[in-house]
Amino acid sequence: MSEASNPVEKGAERAGQAFAELYRIVARLRAPDGCPWDREQSPESLRPSLIEECYELVEAIDQKDDAHIGEETGDLYLLATMIAYMHEEKGAFAVSDSLVTIAEKLVRRHPHVFGEAVAADSQAVLRQWGEIKEKVEGRGKKDSLLDSVPRSLPPLERAHKIQKKASKAGFDWFARGPVWAKVREELLETEEACEAAEGEGNREALEGELGDLLFSIINVARHLDVDPALALRRTVEKFERRFRHVERRMAEVGSPMGAGDLPSAPAEREALLARMDGYWDEVKAAEKKGS
Repeated sequence: MSEASNPVEKGAERAGQAFAELYRIVARLRAPDGCPWDREQSPESLRPSLIEECYELVEAIDQKDDAHIGEETGDLYLLATMIAYMHEEKGAFAVSDSLVTIAEKLVRRHPHVFGEAVAADSQAVLRQWGEIKEKVEGRGKKDSLLDSVPRSLPPLERAHKIQKKASKAGFDWFARGPVWAKVREELLETEEACEAAEGEGNREALEGELGDLLFSIINVARHLDVDPALALRRTVEKFERRFRHVERRMAEVGSPMGAGDLPSAPAEREALLARMDGYWDEVKAAEKKGS
C-alpha cells in the first residue's frame, strides 16, 4: 500500500495541517495586537478551565455523544496548545518540543510494539513500563509508592489512586467481606462521633470519622472495579435531574420551595416534604419505566 493510499498517513497529514492552523490561531490571539483576554491569561489562570474541560469531555463520553466528544476534545487541544505556547513565548520550550517528547516517550515505552520486546498482557506492559522509567529513563525509585500520586488531585480521585497503589504492594483485602465490614465499622464510629459532637462540639473528630467513612466507601468502589468519581458524578446528575422535576411540579401548584418560604409549623413542613417526596417518586418511577 502506497503512502498516498495509507489511511493512517492520510489521517496524520490532515491532523498535522489542522494542528498547524490551531497553532497559528493561538499565536495570533497571543500577539501584541491580538485578543486582550487571551493575552492576559497564564498557565496558572487556565488551570480551572483545564479541569472543567476534562470533566466536560468525560460527560460527553458518558453520554456517548460523538459530536460533543469531538467538540470537547478540541477544547482540551486548545488549552494544552495555549499553555505550551505560553512557555514557548518565554523560551522555556517549544510547542513542538512537547509533541516530540511525548512521541519519543510512547515509542520508548512500547518496545513490544516498536521493538523486539514481548509483552503477553496488560500487566506485563505495566511492569515493562515501570522498568523502562527506572532503568532507561533514569527515574529513581520514589521514597514511597504513593509519591507518584499528585497531591493536586481532588481528594476523591487521590484517595482512589492511593488505594490502588497500596493494593499493588499487597496492602489490601483479597475478599469483599472485610471491605464491607470496614464500611459498617466506620459508619458506627461516625454515628458515635456525631452524637459526641452534638454534646461537646468536637467537630474535628466528626470530620475525621466522616473522612474514614468516605475512604472506606471509595475502597468498596475500587474492589467492585467502579470509578468512584464517575459513580458520584452520575448520582449527582441524577439528583439534579429529579430535583429540577420537583421544582417544576411544585411551581405548577404554587407551592414555595425557597428556604425563606418554608412554613414554621412542624406539621406543615412535614406535609410540604411529603408533597416533594411524592414528586420525587413520580420522576423516579418515570425514569425506571423508561429505562
